[in-house]
Amino acid sequence: MSPVIHLSLAGLVMLAVAACSTAPDAPDLSAPPPRRLDAKTQLEYGAPPPPPPGPRY
Repeated sequence: MSPVIHLSLAGLVMLAVAACSTAPDAPDLSAPPPRRLDAKTQLEYGAPPPPPPGPRY
């Protein structure tokens, strides 16, 4: 087999493998959860409001 044919076949195999590979996962761009208030901050600024009541059945 001539080197040109051998190189082109290797290129086609590499192209087929690259086409079958999966894309990487998208990064998580959501905001991080809010930080909890420590005891000193709660004493200085007041406690946060209580959570809303749950659903009634």
